[in-house]
Amino acid sequence: MKATNPSHKQAEPTKSELEILQVLWQHGPSTVRFVNDQLNEQKRAVQYTSTLKLMQIMVEKEMLNRDESSMKHVYSAALEEQKTKSFLLDRFVESMYNGSATSLMMQLLGNKKTSKKELQAIKDLLNKMENDKK
Repeated sequence: MKATNPSHKQAEPTKSELEILQVLWQHGPSTVRFVNDQLNEQKRAVQYTSTLKLMQIMVEKEMLNRDESSMKHVYSAALEEQKTKSFLLDRFVESMYNGSATSLMMQLLGNKKTSKKELQAIKDLLNKMENDKK
């Protein structure tokens, strides 16, 4: 396992790489066969060889770790889920909303039917954030 280098530039996963990371974040260390089966169930038809090749590339890019100690290689995410999601969200907000979280929230709430339960959860979060600043 490689040590995390804090100065190492954050990798920006492609859509396909993110799909693989999502499976590994959800299920933990897995074989290529398991990941491929999950992608076929959840997303779309994907060839085993395509999944294998992409996961090998992701190891080279240090997005995945590969355990070769048994006959079946087991892959695990080298990128932390929360850090990766925060990085991608920051990039998205910066590029699409000029860094304005308010604009993003207004767009999000304006485009989607938000349930009363979801609205209450948002209000509760905002109240908590406001109280934490006092």
